[in-house]
Amino acid sequence: MRTTGARGFAALIGAAVVAGGVLLAPTAAAAQEKVVLAKGHTDAVDVHYHDGELSLEVHDDTVSPSVSRDPADVIFQVLPEAAMAVPADPRFAFLGPAGSTIWLLPLTQNQDLLWPGWNTTTLGAGTFAGDQIQISLVDVAGPGNVSVFTQDSFGSPLMKFRSDDGLPDTIDVPIRTHAHANWAFSTEGDYTLTFQADATLANGTTVSTGPVDYSFVVGELGGTGPETVLTVSGMADEYQPGDTVTLQAVQTPQTELDHYHWFSRCPGSDDFAIISGEAGATYSFTATRELNACEYQAKLYDDNHTVVATSEEVWLWVAFAPTDPGTSQTITATIDPTQGALVISVDPDDRSVVLPPAQLSSAGDTWESSGSLRPVTVTDTRVGTPGWSASGQLPDNFTGPDGATFSSGYLGWTPQVVDQSAGQGVVAGPVVAPYVVGVGGGLGASAVLGSAPTGSGRGTATLSAGLRLSLPTETAPGTYTATLTLTAI
Repeated sequence: MRTTGARGFAALIGAAVVAGGVLLAPTAAAAQEKVVLAKGHTDAVDVHYHDGELSLEVHDDTVSPSVSRDPADVIFQVLPEAAMAVPADPRFAFLGPAGSTIWLLPLTQNQDLLWPGWNTTTLGAGTFAGDQIQISLVDVAGPGNVSVFTQDSFGSPLMKFRSDDGLPDTIDVPIRTHAHANWAFSTEGDYTLTFQADATLANGTTVSTGPVDYSFVVGELGGTGPETVLTVSGMADEYQPGDTVTLQAVQTPQTELDHYHWFSRCPGSDDFAIISGEAGATYSFTATRELNACEYQAKLYDDNHTVVATSEEVWLWVAFAPTDPGTSQTITATIDPTQGALVISVDPDDRSVVLPPAQLSSAGDTWESSGSLRPVTVTDTRVGTPGWSASGQLPDNFTGPDGATFSSGYLGWTPQVVDQSAGQGVVAGPVVAPYVVGVGGGLGASAVLGSAPTGSGRGTATLSAGLRLSLPTETAPGTYTATLTLTAI
């Protein structure tokens, strides 16, 4: 068994924000029928409220564009690479004997593992009493124990859900929360976790999702695992001549393979022909009348260049151009290459972050609160793709009642890349911890939120960050505000 103790332990100690996990015990046959998510970001417990009903969905961000799925259609897989040794630290004795193996999905994203979280960002202010809901772990069935927890500034665990000490476990979650945390599983195998979301409306009426089951597999999938299915998304019903067609090859379940070839077959041809130079998951081209009724398919290859999966063909339909010149017009649009710019922006209707009331840490020496930065958009249309860096800073202290203040350095963040254009190479900035005496830190100084290297910055990217506030206990009670300044160069 492969273990990655050093990586897992570092992620365990560094966690600061809680995230939820949802599990169901599938059979090997069921794994063949469901979408398996094994790597990348997903909001596993995605809470929605429509037409008077509270519901749970899965926001799948592992595909582009992202999609919402029914929890019954998804299996979340903790890959064998998530294995690590339990630290020799008595604070983590609840995970098992020191040195024993657990499987950990950490707070900080690891591109080789699943990064599940929970999300209430679609819930509007004023709908629910106290602007919060409750998420409960109602029941667990499986071969081992499941723990979801954060940690205080000294690394001590703060338990949110724990299956071996009695259920249900319930936490309050403010609206507009997007959170992640440590998920620990004690044993490989199939699990069933039943989650439920409840809330009280502003008028006093209670609403509930009722119990909702999710699938989760720790280790290899049962049997030989599901066959990889390849599909092609992005083909519209019809295009006009000159439109851009962008096709995306999507694996189900996801694998580590990333070598593709694209093929086309047009009227008059009996066989598909390879499209030269196209070896990625995305294929873009310009629609013309000559391509009308052509078929396209993608193939996925392993390291030995053996075909692993072949997609069903998709058809391209291109409309006729106007045939009567007397009733037509020609419209020409030009993009001036000298007019490109680098712009950083936020939605003017979504620019306020309200952190939940600070709670005393388990050690009793700090006030702690966490939340999420609202989406930040960086658009680069400059010629030459010189790359860019987006940064944030709180140049002034937080101000509160009667002139009370505290240092902006007590706020830190964990940057995230939410979305980016095809071909971009945007990466999240480093984690900035809140200020600690003798160590420094915090957003009182400029910190990188995200960046794109030379040659891969052109396009539009959406950035965010998990926020963490850690204050001295002598801070005066009250509501404090500060302004985060965002810049891009």
